[in-house]
Amino acid sequence: MNSSYRMFFELQREPFTADIAHKEILVTPAIKGVEERIHYAVRLGAVALITGEIGSGKSTALRYVAGCFHPSEYRILHVTASAGSILELYRHILGELHLEPVGSSRAKITRKIKQEIKDTVLGKKMKIILVIDEASLLRLDVFAELHTLTQFDNDSKPFLPMVLAGQGNLVDNLKYRYSLPLASRVVGRCHLQGVNQQGMEDYLAHHLAIAGVHNSLFEAPAVTAIHQGSGGLFRKANHLARGSLIVAARGKSSMVSSEHVRIAATELF
Repeated sequence: MNSSYRMFFELQREPFTADIAHKEILVTPAIKGVEERIHYAVRLGAVALITGEIGSGKSTALRYVAGCFHPSEYRILHVTASAGSILELYRHILGELHLEPVGSSRAKITRKIKQEIKDTVLGKKMKIILVIDEASLLRLDVFAELHTLTQFDNDSKPFLPMVLAGQGNLVDNLKYRYSLPLASRVVGRCHLQGVNQQGMEDYLAHHLAIAGVHNSLFEAPAVTAIHQGSGGLFRKANHLARGSLIVAARGKSSMVSSEHVRIAATELF
């Protein structure tokens, strides 16, 4: 797809992308809910659980909240989970801490991670937050052991608050018996889902403004079509909105219609 549609609509940049600055993120009630729960968990040194459907804005919410923590006071370890072993996860955490691997002994790796955390919290007077994105991919045996990372001085020091983010089955995985030691540390849960039609209209207007257009390019039926076609989920709405702009520009139409959205939808899953 070429970018001639941007010239047609006088867009200053590619619209409806995920790559926007922290200050450009639309702070929705859902994002505020995520922020409140994460801050609460960080204050207590506990675990916050953020779930949502694919494309509901979990990663954007995490990025927004992370950007609100001052880097002189907080160090955020952001790890994307996989279906690998606990050792693989520990190695990712070592990498985030800029530490060299120490073999394949879980005990040695755990000690090294926890020592670095203690040195940072007590020596550098900084707080560390471990964020595990796509945590719904973690194996049950990983859940069974992960809570040990949060235990300091006989579990009396809240040195490592944790944020677990993933799809809805993350909640189910935490209900297994082996996961309960970790689940018992959860103090806040937030589930992101599709926005309503007004929320979608606000979202489209916000992203058009980021791209330099301050009047709506979408007819009311087109907004409805994007909302219905995306199920209120931002990622698919981005694709539908951008695609329908391309279709409208091809037809030299100054406004996007529901028919343009329908045509754009044929390109998507």
